[in-house]
Amino acid sequence: MAYSPETNKLFVGSDEGKLYVYDGTTFDLIASIDFGDDVDNLRYDAAEKRLYVGYGDEKTGAIGMVDVATNKRLDDEFKLGAHPESFQLAGSGPNIYVNLPDLKQTAVVNRSTHSIARWPLTFESNFPMALDEPDHRLFVATRTPPQLAVFDTNSGRLVATLPAVQDSDDLYYDSGRKRVYVPGGEGYISVYQQDDADHYRLLAKVQTAIGARTAGYFGKGRKGFDRFYLAVPARADHGAEVWIYTVQD
Repeated sequence: MAYSPETNKLFVGSDEGKLYVYDGTTFDLIASIDFGDDVDNLRYDAAEKRLYVGYGDEKTGAIGMVDVATNKRLDDEFKLGAHPESFQLAGSGPNIYVNLPDLKQTAVVNRSTHSIARWPLTFESNFPMALDEPDHRLFVATRTPPQLAVFDTNSGRLVATLPAVQDSDDLYYDSGRKRVYVPGGEGYISVYQQDDADHYRLLAKVQTAIGARTAGYFGKGRKGFDRFYLAVPARADHGAEVWIYTVQD
């Protein structure tokens, strides 16, 4: 999902290939846009009033774009040759960093020139990622082996690797505390401290629940608390839940 506060619209992707647009107040369906297959990760660029949409399979995989004011799909898109998993938009430059696990690559798309650089990986299942733009570092969690990998965005050089929770699917960078949070289906959250751009250490393993790998972290809320939200799937003796953690200094 992605939200545009300027237009008060909520955008929701679906594996059937549709992007749904809802009114942010009433949640009435405004429009649906057909991308063909597996609309997955969404990123909103407020400066451009543009939504970036990851979609497709190994043949049609691409990042498309939608004008959030008109709800119209733009003709321009970035063909990737594989389904894009997590991707991040650089705020101070034209780059989009994209995980392509089917190709064992991280791609770097230049939005201005449409050029695509590809960083080959020696590990597999690189799904979630986060960006530390001031320090020029990209964080990628992998499943085979389960680890946190840190890349220099200037060169694509692998800076560091650390063991991580298995079955990761989300990853967040806490710029205020210089921390990285990786929830995984193994049943805990791996928490890392960034000592400097090249050095990291495991700070904690926060116990959660088996299968709880989807999360949301948005920094401090209106009351000044940092909340980390974790989706816990239904089990035999419990329904599905959202667990809320308060991040501590």
